[in-house]
Amino acid sequence: MTIPNILTVFRIVLVPIYLYLFYSSGKERLVYAGTAFILAGITDVLDGHIARRYDQATDVGAVLDPLADKLMTFAVLISFTMAELIPHWILLIIGLKEIVMILGGLILYFAKENQVLPSNRFGKAATIFFYASILSVILRMRPTVVRILFLAMVILNIIAFLNYLIIYLYMREQNRSTG
Repeated sequence: MTIPNILTVFRIVLVPIYLYLFYSSGKERLVYAGTAFILAGITDVLDGHIARRYDQATDVGAVLDPLADKLMTFAVLISFTMAELIPHWILLIIGLKEIVMILGGLILYFAKENQVLPSNRFGKAATIFFYASILSVILRMRPTVVRILFLAMVILNIIAFLNYLIIYLYMREQNRSTG
């Protein structure tokens, strides 16, 4: 198993740790859960960097990496929504986007020669704003800053989704014309 894949598996393990810390009764539970969340983000950047730099990209990593991202995203969004730290509409919009992305990714991977939607700058920007938005809550920033960050995050996620949809449709069309 490659180092990037080990880091990805570690990110998956961090999901239940995050949830345990978030739902614990400790006074600083949000800070501890936030630490697990940030650690997941750091390992996400590291595994991608190592995989590209040292040519350690694998088919397993191509599947596990987005899975780890989605699991942590859902864990954070659901826990924050249940704790009323963010409004329900954010979970609804981002949750629907992620579910559609998962379904589209599965279709491409299993039905179309193991293809995976490539990451791009819109998706990376949406991810950065997701982390910034969640951190703004954990760090107890001013409500106006939190709202602006979450609004920007949702808008960037919608733009990223539309961009991925265009890529997905292009890849499907390419598969039809070559298959």
